[in-house]
Amino acid sequence: MTLAQGTMAPDFTTKDTNGETVKLSDFRGKTVVLYFYPKDDTPGCTKEAQGFRDAYSEYQDKEMVVLGVSRDDEASHKMFAEKYGLPFKLLADVDGSITQAYDADGGGYSKRVTYIIDSEGKIARVYDKVDTSSHAKDILQAMS
Repeated sequence: MTLAQGTMAPDFTTKDTNGETVKLSDFRGKTVVLYFYPKDDTPGCTKEAQGFRDAYSEYQDKEMVVLGVSRDDEASHKMFAEKYGLPFKLLADVDGSITQAYDADGGGYSKRVTYIIDSEGKIARVYDKVDTSSHAKDILQAMS
């Protein structure tokens, strides 16, 4: 069961691809696409990440922040981001605390679920059924 639309998104602090500290609250005032995925550099996760990469300028035009979250560590995220030219932050959730807070725990990995968090920090939309090949475009279309 995913978190309910209209509830406050749980804040978190973690490290990104470059080892920099990231807090959800840093993005207040912007719409955040917080997408959880199982594992770096696997077929479905790569396809989904490439979709966000390819549509990234459209997200920027709408002042939307894209954040990917998995249980992989910073080094894995860095290799994944460099290999595929990912321009957005990947967040390391090694202990699974973010995954659990967002009810995305698949038992040792993050389930594929995306939360759209509005500028006030509330969950505006939840995607728990994701087509990895069109997910990034599906979100943009729904937000238009």
